[in-house]
Amino acid sequence: MSDMHGNLSINSDNIFPIIKKWLYSDHDIFFRELISNGCDAITKLKKLDMMGEYNIPSNEEFRIDVIVNQNDKTIKFIDNGVGMTFDEVNEYINQIAFSGAEAFIEQYKDKTTSDQIIGHFGLGFYSAFMVADKVTIDTLSYKDDAKSVHWECDGGTKYTMSASQKDTRGTEITLYLNSDSTEFSNEYRAKEVIEKYCSFMPTQIFLTNAIAKKKEDDNEVSLNDTNPLWNKHPNECSDDDYKAFYRKVFKDYKEPLFWIHLNMDYPFNLKGILYFPKLNSEYDTLEGTIKLYNTQVFIADNIKEVIPEFLLLLKGVIDCPDLPLNVSRSALQNDGFVKKISDYITKKVADKLSGMCKTDKDNYIKYWDDISPFIKFGCLKDDKFCEKMNDYILFKDIYGSYNTLPEYLEANKERHENTVFYVTNELEQGQYINMFKEEGLSAVLLMHNIDQPFVSYLEHKNENVKFMRIDSDLNDTFKDTSDENVSEELNTILCDMFKKSLNKDKLEIKVEKLKNTAISSMITLSEEGRRMQDMMKMYNLDMGNMGIDKADGQTLILNANHDLVKYLFENTTSPNNTIICEQLYDLALLSHAPLSAEQMTAFIKRSNEIMLLLTK
Repeated sequence: MSDMHGNLSINSDNIFPIIKKWLYSDHDIFFRELISNGCDAITKLKKLDMMGEYNIPSNEEFRIDVIVNQNDKTIKFIDNGVGMTFDEVNEYINQIAFSGAEAFIEQYKDKTTSDQIIGHFGLGFYSAFMVADKVTIDTLSYKDDAKSVHWECDGGTKYTMSASQKDTRGTEITLYLNSDSTEFSNEYRAKEVIEKYCSFMPTQIFLTNAIAKKKEDDNEVSLNDTNPLWNKHPNECSDDDYKAFYRKVFKDYKEPLFWIHLNMDYPFNLKGILYFPKLNSEYDTLEGTIKLYNTQVFIADNIKEVIPEFLLLLKGVIDCPDLPLNVSRSALQNDGFVKKISDYITKKVADKLSGMCKTDKDNYIKYWDDISPFIKFGCLKDDKFCEKMNDYILFKDIYGSYNTLPEYLEANKERHENTVFYVTNELEQGQYINMFKEEGLSAVLLMHNIDQPFVSYLEHKNENVKFMRIDSDLNDTFKDTSDENVSEELNTILCDMFKKSLNKDKLEIKVEKLKNTAISSMITLSEEGRRMQDMMKMYNLDMGNMGIDKADGQTLILNANHDLVKYLFENTTSPNNTIICEQLYDLALLSHAPLSAEQMTAFIKRSNEIMLLLTK
């Protein structure tokens, strides 16, 4: 074979600066591309064997070897697949499948994500030049009488081809790393990247450190699982298998609640496992990880065009060989085929949850507190999902019972028709919960941050239903109607006294006779006023002095049946009235929400003064 020199057939003077500039954020992806190419070469050979065009030796072990050498700053990728002839190297390597540098830049100039799928743009092999000053290929084709080929390029558009010394079938690619990329010749860094991208590739991958002294009895261990759990039939997989796979892939040692095994052949091929993770607390960020694979090759995490947004709260793997990855990202989200995949995944999740509620309700209830934020978020984001889940949304009440919205409304229609009372904080609203329990009234617990927008959504979906927080109004059930009403004189005197003592002329005050004589004072905050407060907080709007004691819609309730309130009315000239008014107001605030630092300081000081009065 005579040596061959030439210029790479590309529509640019130099493709490599473009690759380095536009794909630099993915500079470790060359591992995936080169190993994936090796897997493809082995798959092709197996297909030739099946077609009778090649006979694979019975003792053949297919493998990808990655050899790192930190001294030489090199990485070798070796496969024993089909290999290439001189003509094939000339066609596949020298003529880059590339539509033009300008078009490439124009298409990807706005992309800032770190998961560009360069292998699907005919650039897979050339990803090597993101990290290498020079790349060589030594290859020998499976074909009879084929001669081995050496190819070499130093990162310009000029290459050299000549005879190679390689005498075994397959391809060996050597990367001579540039000064910025020598980290990849470190065994541990290489292992990290291979496990990131190649954990489930279909051919065994072995990593060797060329300068480490290996013991003769060292056993080689493949870095990847060539038959991942999602490729198996659900009947072949035990609970322990699913849990072990979850720990391995997501490094999460809290057991998942349950999972869904996806397995579809028509109208597209899709397999996968979706896990419902257990949240630590209501403050957990609602963010999971869905790993997308294409024929066991890792593509990216959380591709929103393929995975519905609300499903990104889950953890899982999805392998879809039919995914049109050659479509640009901007077009991907509008692709009808991709939308069908997304809809299918949504449907399978809804079917699993509704089926569990119908056939295994005890477990569904057991999981509800953990999965409810996910389901509610799904309903807010996806109408089809909401339609399927509408009858399976549960509400836990203050007694620990779980019911659907229609069940709650039916059970309480005699006492508060079409009104749902709810709790957002069991501690802060404890006094109100006790009042509800004393009267046999029910309220539901809506304590996650997703619940506030969900309440508004439910009111929109159920026009006649009103949601009211448990402290938003004083239900007539709590009032003592056995005696005469509060007199106008009592109401006027107490209102004037409190406004003057508290220096709050605009404070809304009501004097009521409550059945519970142990309650002296309490605060209610209108649902509308509180929702406005919550919205302003959510959008970080300046609330000025709008603390709980300044909020619109706030009302101070005084219990005319409590001895302290009676004392104030009967002793209007007492020197202690101001301190009692201030204390009753702060006690009402405390039963509603924590006091500010300034308010708490004053409250403690005043409490000491009141105790001193008892000693006189």
